[in-house]
Amino acid sequence: MRLRNFLLAAAALVCTQSFATYRYVGGDISLLPEYEKAGAQYKDHDGTPIAEVLPFLHQEGMNAMRVRLFVNPDDYTGKDADPNACQDLEYITPLCKRIKDAGFALLLDFHYSDTWADPAKQWTPKAWEGLSDAQLYQKIYDYTKETLVSLKEAGVTPDFIQPGNEISYGMLWGPYGAADKDLKKAFMGSDANWQRFGTLLKQAIKACREECPDAKIIIHTERVAQTNVQKNFYDKMNALGVDYDIIGLSYYPYFHGSMSVLRNALDQLTTDYPSKDVMLVETGYSYAWEVPGTDKPVDYPYSEEGQDLFAKDLVSLLLNYEKVTGLFWWWMEYNAYGTSLSGWYNAPLFDSRTGEALSALKTICTFADGNDAAVEGVADENTESDRWYDTTGTPVDKPSRPGLYISRSKKIIIR
Repeated sequence: MRLRNFLLAAAALVCTQSFATYRYVGGDISLLPEYEKAGAQYKDHDGTPIAEVLPFLHQEGMNAMRVRLFVNPDDYTGKDADPNACQDLEYITPLCKRIKDAGFALLLDFHYSDTWADPAKQWTPKAWEGLSDAQLYQKIYDYTKETLVSLKEAGVTPDFIQPGNEISYGMLWGPYGAADKDLKKAFMGSDANWQRFGTLLKQAIKACREECPDAKIIIHTERVAQTNVQKNFYDKMNALGVDYDIIGLSYYPYFHGSMSVLRNALDQLTTDYPSKDVMLVETGYSYAWEVPGTDKPVDYPYSEEGQDLFAKDLVSLLLNYEKVTGLFWWWMEYNAYGTSLSGWYNAPLFDSRTGEALSALKTICTFADGNDAAVEGVADENTESDRWYDTTGTPVDKPSRPGLYISRSKKIIIR
């Protein structure tokens, strides 16, 4: 009997270890309610009107959506004020509920600012200005915790959480308009502000782990074109003891360079940090004309065919890496068709001239084509028991929250 039990346990262990990669594909869809309110007309690839966008995207093969969150966007009155940076907690809660109810995994992107946070802009929220570092450590914990509690009370539990957006040089630098010398940035080659930055992250992540213990934590940067800066950053995360699960990247060919740039970055990351999964949490390419403000030559024409070719090459590259588990297209829902909007943005997955879904939408969904095999790779250790797994193959208690789970080798959506 002991031998039999040992062999069964060994077989279960082998099965778990050979579990195939489950991949997530989707996009940042944070402005969908605004386009719907403006009367945008979404159509499928054949020009047939779409009654509801999220079920259509799920049917296409997407299984995850990303939503950004600002602290108090109404407080931001700087020269770069942008009505598209409008996603406060009240705004995102019903959108996140729609996403989860439609069967998607949810990636919540904390910007920890009143406006866009990126490598050039990490302004402290207006309401947090004047706080000491010690007070900010408590504030970011409290704000993160309160946000997650509120979402859970609304029936929304994120599956992935980004504590910070493109935080290659730190976050919560200081107030908008402050002199550069007074901003608390964290740079390669300097020890200044890294300890502070690490403490902020650890406080935010502490709240995430307490309120959403099953959620995976993503640390998001965009230095793919500077692998030395990228390596320094994630080495610092290790040295500071930051607890996270996934390396998140941005890659846009017109900002970062050719696909070989991304390949080099992935080669480094998957070699140097083998315990971490990697997700491309932002990418995109134009379907019609040059993206404003770009500074790199591109390898694909600005056309629907060129966008689709970029998407095919991108999926082909990412599938070479077992540790790459996510692909998210940024601002994929932009659609001016049927509205009074200008239609200026040219890299979504719907054509603002017709409202039709573009070929690249279907193409990027092929990134998740192997998921059925991944699900079938999970076997119950004891067929007498009711075993449940999340989509990474990790055993979990029988779920009571909405999401995608696996039990007895079958995918089950809990709504």
